[in-house]
Amino acid sequence: MLLSNLDLLATAPGGVAHLRETILTLAVQGKLVPQDPVDEPTSVLLQEIRTEKDRLIAEGKIKQDKSLVEISDEEKPFGLPVGWEWVRALDVCALITDGDHQPPPKADMGVPFLVIGDVRTGFVALEGASRFVPESYFEGLDWGKKPCLGDVLYTTVGSFGIPIPVVQQQRFCFQRHIALFRPAVIELQSYLATALQTKLAFDQAERGATGIAQKTVPLSVLRNLLLPLPPLAEQSRIVTRVEELMRLCDALEAKGRLEAAQHAQLVSTLLGTLTASVTPEELADNWQRVAQHFDLLLDRPEAVDALEQTLLQLAVRGLLVHQDPADEPASALLARIRTEKDRLIAEGKIKRDKPLPPVTDEEKPFELPVGWEWTRMGTVVNGSEAGWSPTCIGSPRRPGHWGVLKVSAVSWGEFDATANKELPLDLAPKPEYEVRDGDFLLSRANTAELVARSVVVTTAEPRLMLSDKVIRLDVSSQMNRVFLNMVNNASHAREHYAMRASGTSSSMKNVSREVVLALPVPLPPFVEQSRIVTCVTALRRLCADLRQRLKAAQATQSHLAQALVESSNAL
Repeated sequence: MLLSNLDLLATAPGGVAHLRETILTLAVQGKLVPQDPVDEPTSVLLQEIRTEKDRLIAEGKIKQDKSLVEISDEEKPFGLPVGWEWVRALDVCALITDGDHQPPPKADMGVPFLVIGDVRTGFVALEGASRFVPESYFEGLDWGKKPCLGDVLYTTVGSFGIPIPVVQQQRFCFQRHIALFRPAVIELQSYLATALQTKLAFDQAERGATGIAQKTVPLSVLRNLLLPLPPLAEQSRIVTRVEELMRLCDALEAKGRLEAAQHAQLVSTLLGTLTASVTPEELADNWQRVAQHFDLLLDRPEAVDALEQTLLQLAVRGLLVHQDPADEPASALLARIRTEKDRLIAEGKIKRDKPLPPVTDEEKPFELPVGWEWTRMGTVVNGSEAGWSPTCIGSPRRPGHWGVLKVSAVSWGEFDATANKELPLDLAPKPEYEVRDGDFLLSRANTAELVARSVVVTTAEPRLMLSDKVIRLDVSSQMNRVFLNMVNNASHAREHYAMRASGTSSSMKNVSREVVLALPVPLPPFVEQSRIVTCVTALRRLCADLRQRLKAAQATQSHLAQALVESSNAL
């Protein structure tokens, strides 16, 4: 039943990961391949293991193992097929140890010394090793510290729970954050590595892990891991089948990545025809062609996001609503904005602004409709201010306490009042920085993608203040601030900020207020701004509704896939 529903599992969110987990679970439950009555039972294998361990003890290679706690019926999570046995990991291993606890001597070359980063992919990567130890140090290591063909390494710190089979004889050693399982019988390696990948093994390791910031799995926990052990012949069949199914999972993941890339290319191409339109009439024609593919185009949330960004681009270019020749032109609007500024300067409410240069032809990313004008952000705002940067405590603030905004409060298109940190009681709040209804807020520092994103605050919560990384723009009363917010978040603004952002980090960037105020702004007549805002608001509601429907559909698909997984596990 599982394999007959691969399409459902593979396309559900996290479906292939669930499929891998289910394959491993079925494998160690004895449900992946049929049992063969002629197989030598596991009890015989355990006798062979005991004989080999006794030999190694006699040779002084390992110590007499301490008695492990007997496995009670209450510990066994499920029943096993006839011929199988429940064992603890040390029952089937000659030893379970870890790397040298003393910092090894360093060398420019010699024997590779592996750290977790070298094995996180599940393979021994000697060619990528960045650390080495001298030959003399390696030769002085105990037998159990030198990995051999047939061993299984296992990460125990941070990204713990990754088994790494040693599939060829190579000279290397490893840090103490890596454990080593050495099966008493080399033929056990493949099945042991498979069993260590299961949720059954991981959950035990997680329960026994110590530490808070960085979890560490003690060797005592690993030695006591409870594992189901099939006959040796069946182990081979299980491993072969698991490898086949994991290759199928690899193919499904590759197919999914290819389909996602092809879909993204299709979305980019089709939406690109819309943004290439230069007149409303051409846009209408292109829209009709794109609309024929909407069922294919808008079947993923990221495609809806791309459509919404395209609508924003079209809006600020004047292509979403028709122009009305009776509208007062933008040149008259600029004159009114200038008059308002001069009055506020005369009243001492704002300082005289520095003259901004006209927008050059090189800075204009597109042509404007008749009646529009290119201007700059600084022309249509009366000033800007940043908040402060006090040392804050818990996030978010407690009810009734003052808080300071994080940049994430203005990063995602809607004002998020919960993104704040609490101001300590010994610091006096600064009411002049309190967020107000209608504020136009912009993040001066953020990730490269989100820097200078802005929002208009519809309803402000009391006792929230600006941080030094969030600036408030005093938008002219002659402007529609929601339209200006659309301009600031459109693609040409994103490019303006990306080209001028600074910062030593590859991800975190900063923009100065001068860069913000220099943003080229396509300015329509005031009444057209309102028509554009009304149109975009309605279209964004449709996008939000479509996004919600897709989310619900994905949730349903995920629930179906999970139910299928659970039913397979219960067989």
